[in-house]
Amino acid sequence: MSDADEYPAMMDMHARCVSILANLWGVQKGEKAVGSATTGSSEAIHLGGLAMKRTWQEKRKAEGKDTSKPNIIMGANAQVALEKFARYFEVEARILPVSAKSNYRLDPDLVRENIDENTIGVFVILGSTYTGHFEPVEEISKVLDEYEEKTGNSIPIHVDAASGGFIAPFTHAKAGGPKWNFELPRVKSINVSGHKFGLVYAGVGWIIWRDEKYLPKHLIFELHYLGGTEESYTLNFSRPGAQIIAQYYNLIHLGFTGYQNIMENALRNARLLSRALESTGWYRCISDIHRKKGDHQFVKGKPQYEGSESSADYNAGLPVVAFCFTDDFKKDYPHVKQVSVQNLLRAKQYIVPNYALPPNEEKTEILRVVVRESLSMDMIDRLVTDICGVTEQLMQSDTFDLAGWQPPPSVEKQHSSRGHLAKDKDKHNQPMTKGIHRSVC
Repeated sequence: MSDADEYPAMMDMHARCVSILANLWGVQKGEKAVGSATTGSSEAIHLGGLAMKRTWQEKRKAEGKDTSKPNIIMGANAQVALEKFARYFEVEARILPVSAKSNYRLDPDLVRENIDENTIGVFVILGSTYTGHFEPVEEISKVLDEYEEKTGNSIPIHVDAASGGFIAPFTHAKAGGPKWNFELPRVKSINVSGHKFGLVYAGVGWIIWRDEKYLPKHLIFELHYLGGTEESYTLNFSRPGAQIIAQYYNLIHLGFTGYQNIMENALRNARLLSRALESTGWYRCISDIHRKKGDHQFVKGKPQYEGSESSADYNAGLPVVAFCFTDDFKKDYPHVKQVSVQNLLRAKQYIVPNYALPPNEEKTEILRVVVRESLSMDMIDRLVTDICGVTEQLMQSDTFDLAGWQPPPSVEKQHSSRGHLAKDKDKHNQPMTKGIHRSVC
């Protein structure tokens, strides 16, 4: 991926992948989309954020205004790469709290309260790492439209679709109905991980700008010493090209129908796992892809909704199952901690992490299962059996027995960001300047 003259076929495949993704995400007629493969979504997010920062700086300088205090908006459920961008590129991260009311995702009302003339952009996540929820891109876009009408300041959106970029376009549920991609003029760039639901092995991400004008010229380098003229606008230079070949192969070999079948099946299996867990009476799901479209809350005793096999009947989201003990279970077995379920499942070779929800909801801990195309119904049956088995084992154990499976709280939790609003940034337990954060990958 470093010498276009030496590997022209590789560069052709790279260009075709960029074109396919741009059109998959609704690039509009007359726009000339540009993009690049990256080393995962982290680099892609940094490039998207950097483009927004440089665009903001150029506009402010042209108007003779101060450029020393840029800020960017994101939810407390943001993946660590988003916070890394803010710290590495000297941008104030306004990390807004999420709540059960906002479905554990970025709240448009809080966005409205925290943007100003120094806001370079908003990171909106299509597929929360914690719970799999899609953030309301179109609602946030409307908030920014209203702000621009009042102030004249245009704030762009970068969609972090690391997981959802290969889910929303193919599934019948889409993003739940509202728009999320380049169909919204406010969305200037989108990233995705090829090694997540793009079905490629680890080491490839993609960043696409809807038009070349949204990639500042001075971020593009021209190279002339490799035999021809080549443009580069990535943080890495030399990198393997095998993942690009695999991505192109998947896109051509599977096609739209192939990806759709795989993603619909993953959602179907995730719904099956969700229903099985809630049927025990011991667990409730924080994720809601198994509930009827528009129904987001767990209600004790409510019959399970079983619509058609199509995801269109259900809430949109990633094929992620985030679950926790029910209130009744906690009342009956107060000595049992969820971390014991994680530890006992690990002994059976499962990695089902247990961790707290984002700041503001950190009192709720969840267990999380990501349903990939390789998780078959037979494996789900075995997983449910083993979860029930370890839960029953915990229910039959006393406090002394459980001590070995329930380690004390980690030091990490004592140094977590609190998710305060911008006006309360001085109250952060560990603000950006201290360099210690709690996030998930």
